[in-house]
Amino acid sequence: MKTIHIRTVCLLLLAGSLVTTTGAQSGHMIVQPAPRVQMAILLDTSGSMSGLIDQARTEVWAIVNQFITATRDGKAPDLQVALYEYGKSALPAEKGYIRQIVPFTHDLDKISEELFALKTNGGEEYCGWVIKDAVEGLAWSGVPNDLKVIFIAGNEPFSQGPVKYQDACKSAIAKGIVVNTIHCGPENAGVDGKWKDGALLADGQFLSIDHNRAVVHIAAPQDKELAELGAKLNTTYLAYGRLGRDSAARQSAQDMNAAASSSTVATQRVAAKASFNYRNSAWDLVDALKYENADLSKLKAEDLPEEMRKMTAEEQKAYVEAKAKERAQIQQQIQQLNDARTKYVAEQMKKQAGGAETLGSAIIEAVRKQAEAKQFKFEHSSSSKVD
Repeated sequence: MKTIHIRTVCLLLLAGSLVTTTGAQSGHMIVQPAPRVQMAILLDTSGSMSGLIDQARTEVWAIVNQFITATRDGKAPDLQVALYEYGKSALPAEKGYIRQIVPFTHDLDKISEELFALKTNGGEEYCGWVIKDAVEGLAWSGVPNDLKVIFIAGNEPFSQGPVKYQDACKSAIAKGIVVNTIHCGPENAGVDGKWKDGALLADGQFLSIDHNRAVVHIAAPQDKELAELGAKLNTTYLAYGRLGRDSAARQSAQDMNAAASSSTVATQRVAAKASFNYRNSAWDLVDALKYENADLSKLKAEDLPEEMRKMTAEEQKAYVEAKAKERAQIQQQIQQLNDARTKYVAEQMKKQAGGAETLGSAIIEAVRKQAEAKQFKFEHSSSSKVD
């Protein structure tokens, strides 16, 4: 009997972010939102934080991949990520040396692009202020059972700046937003610097990492085939509209950034692109029609991919459907192969001596626990260490 992979079912039937149920009283179909996971990452980009930024660049795909297998009540989560930087002297002093880089988004390529563009230099690190900005400046869900988390990483005292961290953290948890603090340095210095206190005030987790530690990468037998499947997956994207060309170029650039980092990062990105977390309905016709972000019949010829411009309406529809089918098949192959790779890497990790955590492993450790507390279930257990 042919077995259909559970995550392919999620991709094809759950439509990523929305599911429908029948109303008990009216009998009508009611659109129910998927459980939401909102993650804001606040990074210290002062002069001593180059290692932290390198870890963020290479571990972002491992972080988002934690939700590949996650479900709650049988529904896949709607993952949104936001990114802030703080503590860099090049940022405006009157705004607390803080910049919202990306608000909550599904566009993971944009997150990766901005991480690779980050630069560091000296400045003032105001943790309370950047937490306050994130709490007030992002479109947080109002649904109590959605997972809403902040991860703030840095190395200077948590108490610096004119905004009291106590007030900022209490304001966050009052809105159901958990604040996790990641101190870059020895644990005792993080405790003395009030990083632990900040986490305790907002029901979060306090973690210490070695931000200068090189991330361990383990080559696996599946890497070559996953790279080949990733290249095939890219041929299923149909760039359209005013965002199409630039967004397709961004996708290609982030593929290259991942590949230049290591084979591990490249395969983690391929795995992410085969999941419902990776959505590009603003510029890809396959996703746009899947999530009803575009009407093919209303698009101008010049907004279509070149190969579709002379097709009839029926041919265009059939062409997009064929690409969608091809994508789903490739994604299923990637998912199955990545499962085998994950098991292989987990075995190899057991053979290696433990060490200080990195940004990615710290976030993974905390966010899985906090997701499980919100009744999210994971298809299989995953090591909290980044491979």
